Amino acid sequence: MKKFIALAAVAALAACAQPETATEEEATEEVAETGPIAADGLPTPATYRVTLANGDVIMEEVREDGTYTATMADGSTESGTWSQPSPDVYCTTSDEEGAEEDCNDEMIDENGVWVSKDRESGETATVERVVEEATE
Repeated sequence: MKKFIALAAVAALAACAQPETATEEEATEEVAETGPIAADGLPTPATYRVTLANGDVIMEEVREDGTYTATMADGSTESGTWSQPSPDVYCTTSDEEGAEEDCNDEMIDENGVWVSKDRESGETATVERVVEEATE
């Protein structure tokens, strides 16, 4: 009888453990499907308002296909490709001939402000994710 109870307890524990494993696998799959994550913890593809130190604002549309378009303060545009190897590093390569990859170190500072620092020039900018409001 004791062996039967012990066997039943082991079987019950094994049965309980299986759904947790499935849940962990599902969670891993969901994370894998979301793609790169930005400094704010959300998926990178989105529209951003980037405010430079001099006050100029750049609107940047970052697409899921790995391309971006930035509209400068003067209305000119720049297109290219982007990558985000980690939430604290964002890189772009302009479509201009001979362009090299330019990376920024990104962080949320102690005041909750998203700050992006160009690795090459040292210039900083603030970044805001543009959230489109739902229309009814």
